[in-house]
Amino acid sequence: MPDIHAPTKNQSSVRTLLRLWPYVRPIRTRLFTAAIVAIVASCLGLVIPLVLKWIVDGPVSDSDPGGVWLGAFVLLLLGVAEALLFGLRRWLVARPLAGVEAAMRADLYRHVQRLPVAFHDRWASGQLLSRGTTDLSLVRMFLAFPLTFLLVNSVTILAGFVILLSQEWTLGLVLIVPVLPLMILCSLFETRYSLAARKAQDQVGDLTTVVEESVLGIRIIKGFGRHRSQSRAFAEHARGLRGTELHKARLLAALWGLITTIPELAIGAALVLGTVRVADGDLSAGTLVAFLSTALALRWPVDSIGFLLAMSQEAATATERFFEAMDEREEEEAGAGAASGSGGAASGSGSGGAVVPAPRRGGAPVAADGLRFEGVSFRYPDAPDDTAPVLDHIDLHIRSGETMAIVGGTGSGKTTLTALVPRLYDATGGRITLDGVDIATMPRERVRELVAVAFEEPTLFSAAVGENVLMGGGGPEDLDRALDVAQAAFVRELPHGVDTQVGEQGLSLSGGQRQRLALARAVVGRPRFLVLDDPLSALDVHTEARVEAALRDVLRDTTALVVAHRPSTVMLADRVALLSGGRVTAVGTHQELLRGNAEYAWLMSGEGDEGENR
Repeated sequence: MPDIHAPTKNQSSVRTLLRLWPYVRPIRTRLFTAAIVAIVASCLGLVIPLVLKWIVDGPVSDSDPGGVWLGAFVLLLLGVAEALLFGLRRWLVARPLAGVEAAMRADLYRHVQRLPVAFHDRWASGQLLSRGTTDLSLVRMFLAFPLTFLLVNSVTILAGFVILLSQEWTLGLVLIVPVLPLMILCSLFETRYSLAARKAQDQVGDLTTVVEESVLGIRIIKGFGRHRSQSRAFAEHARGLRGTELHKARLLAALWGLITTIPELAIGAALVLGTVRVADGDLSAGTLVAFLSTALALRWPVDSIGFLLAMSQEAATATERFFEAMDEREEEEAGAGAASGSGGAASGSGSGGAVVPAPRRGGAPVAADGLRFEGVSFRYPDAPDDTAPVLDHIDLHIRSGETMAIVGGTGSGKTTLTALVPRLYDATGGRITLDGVDIATMPRERVRELVAVAFEEPTLFSAAVGENVLMGGGGPEDLDRALDVAQAAFVRELPHGVDTQVGEQGLSLSGGQRQRLALARAVVGRPRFLVLDDPLSALDVHTEARVEAALRDVLRDTTALVVAHRPSTVMLADRVALLSGGRVTAVGTHQELLRGNAEYAWLMSGEGDEGENR
């Protein structure tokens, strides 16, 4: 992934913004129509000086009040028509552009959900949040205003200069002189402002991360009295963002000042020269009035260049940041040929206890043989090349219908091993099979239909209790059974039962309650394979005993891999594998390992480390 904090200009802003075309294409007709309407409205404003010329050289010179009133009425009509056309332009683009923003946000969310876990390990959540909110708002504002008015103002300026030169070409040349220095200034501004805009948007992402972490970790902050240090961290990020925004403001102020001053000097010179020529009788007063009115009408299109360029640069950096996330490769799925070549095990039901269709070897069916690790090695994607792998040549067989406990000290690789089964990560060596079928040849969706997981850290969503549990599959008829297995009868005592909203991350519940709901979610779909990462660590001994008793019935109907730290959890398993230094060093029953393996006996004695490396 490119450094998301490096505000380098890798490609032109125009090329970056052109990547928005697939989103803009469905509404291109309305955008083009809106642009034409805006051009017509802007050009109507250039007709006003011509009417003024007619009024001054005609009715005013001839002392004709009727002609003056007629001219005033024409000016009023032109003003009303201009206002109505600009209102029509806004109506044409408002709803479609809101749809573009919504589509981009939906695509980003959908894409992020499909990115590998390794991506989320590297990216701060605040960076993703800012890309899906602030950045997309900037893109929408660019499409609504700068995109149209860069074209409209360019056409207006060009038409205005044609009118100026046609009225009096010598005075028109005076106003053309500033064009070259203004173009140079705009080019310099674009380069410097794009860097500042990128830096500011990255800092918004960092600030969002700090705020999010402070809100989610408010109990830790209050519990340890760290609100001052968090406030200092927030203030430091806020000061950095403030400094960058002030730098942007200085750049914009400098450009705007020069863009305003240089044309004003040119208009002043043209006014002096025109006045002298009127006094000498070489130029009519009406022509001078029309010339100056046209020049003044061009002030806004010229003055707005800096503002429009600034918004365009911010939109370009926002687009670049959006596509940085969108360009990340999604989790690779197995090819259709590979899946079918593996005996078609990827077909069939993944819930309700359905068995994976057995693969065929040499034309003969092979009985389901559970979960196998064959020479499995793993190194995290962001790990230095010279570091040892977390897992190194793991060979392990959990027979169909068997429960195997994984025991090991801190850093032995237990959690990493369990994360490979549902393909949260892909093994970097060897293979893992479900009933003889390599999971690398199966679509991830299919693997996750077959494998249910309960993580050590239970995560709940801001939804009803029932919704959280049924994320594991199954139907409403399975909900009560899963809650009973997890000994989660407390749910029925909540204000609205299973329809009670648990709040963000389920923090309205205790740790043990959250863990029981996470366990219920894992078993509700009657999975073919079950992976439990220390699922009972937050339970008291009495609740733990009841959960273990209920779990035994569930484990008889599934193939399970259970990370265990306590003897009571180990007793759920038929066999135990000892993991040490990323390798399986012993496999046997609990009693066999207690008698024959000193490290295992030491771990089970309660004197060993508890936890996991990652």
